[in-house]
Amino acid sequence: MPFTPPAAVETERFRAYGARHVDELSQRFAIPGQVARSVKSLAAVLPFRVNEYVLTHLIDWDDIPDDPICQMVFPQTGMLRAEDERRLAALVDDPGARKELRLAVEQIRGGLNPHPSGQKQLNVPTLDGDSVPGLQHKYRETVLYFPGQGQTCHAYCTYCFRWAQFVGDADLRFAAPEPSGLVDYLGRHPEVDDVLVTGGDPMIMSTDRLRSHLGPILGVPGVRTIRIGTKSVAYWPQRFVTDADADDVLRLFEEVVASGRNLAVMMHFTHPRELESDLARRAIARIRSTGALVYCQAPLVAHVNDDPRTWSALWRAELAAGAVPYYMFVERDTGPYEYFKVPLARAHDIFRSAYLTLPGLARTVRGPVMSATPGKVVVDGVTETAQGRFFQLRMLQARDPRLVGRPFRAHYCESAAWLDELRPAHDTPTDIVDALRGTRRQPAGGP
Repeated sequence: MPFTPPAAVETERFRAYGARHVDELSQRFAIPGQVARSVKSLAAVLPFRVNEYVLTHLIDWDDIPDDPICQMVFPQTGMLRAEDERRLAALVDDPGARKELRLAVEQIRGGLNPHPSGQKQLNVPTLDGDSVPGLQHKYRETVLYFPGQGQTCHAYCTYCFRWAQFVGDADLRFAAPEPSGLVDYLGRHPEVDDVLVTGGDPMIMSTDRLRSHLGPILGVPGVRTIRIGTKSVAYWPQRFVTDADADDVLRLFEEVVASGRNLAVMMHFTHPRELESDLARRAIARIRSTGALVYCQAPLVAHVNDDPRTWSALWRAELAAGAVPYYMFVERDTGPYEYFKVPLARAHDIFRSAYLTLPGLARTVRGPVMSATPGKVVVDGVTETAQGRFFQLRMLQARDPRLVGRPFRAHYCESAAWLDELRPAHDTPTDIVDALRGTRRQPAGGP
């Protein structure tokens, strides 16, 4: 059915704020001086961007700095090592230390694992021996596509595993100027039937620009699903309701669906407050009215959503909005990882406690899931045996497609927060052990 035009509402113009606006924001929202100083210095390393909708609709300014949305968008003390934070604070305040600051920033960023899970070493595909810019191909059926004009967001999440896309360093960035390389690659890889358009956030682009990237993909017969990864409904729902080309982008979605493809909008909601606004719910309704599928996913992050009541409320709100709860991810080992990580044992307890409260239709969600080097590994549970305690794990997705769906065990560890901190059980199949150790690394996209 065609989407429903919105009722007349006042159009809010998008405006982004960055590190140079911290003083202005401090005055408007009474941000404590120490918090403002930390934002200024940490933003030299970690990307910082926020907008008017997030500032006025999502953040509880009476709960600063502990408010979860504030933690999500404002860099905080503790996100970097204490010595690095002290070093940055001294250099940022010294106008004569620009060169030293630049070198310090490069050094600190280099230590934050900017491309986890082999993204540059293992996922970048080639054509005729040359790397294809702006593509990743980790799983056989799916290619990730990074349109160059979509490599920013309406606001930046402090925990984002793709933070390196936003810091202005071309060596750290995935970006395709236009889709010809993607189309050529798809033409030689008929096994790919799913293209995930990602970023950044593709929905930062105008409709005309987005059409210029999606149109050529529709010309590839083998592609049956197009996915768009976006945080826009949480951070700028006006994109689908009141922006000047909101109706145009929904017509584009209808065109994709009319072509016979599945269009899946992969929405990123991290906290139930992001779904409380009428604008966000209207945006979801309008997207669904085009025939697009709507899925929701987010990471489990300390200081933001690390309790079962938050996740239960989030998944219920998604279901009520007509969206499908899809993934609870484990925070990746990159960026301010030490600040945001949650041990796997606790992650499983949070997931299970929240899952038990859900109605059947919301139990589509899977988690906690690690997007690690060999693939997506889910923690299915903890088992007690005569030999001790074990994590029960499973390969939901795999770089080597022969491993998909395979269960295995790892010795229980209370503090482990990532796959490489686990020790496989003695009965783990050899091919899975090899994949976990990286000794059987397949080319991008598998065999």
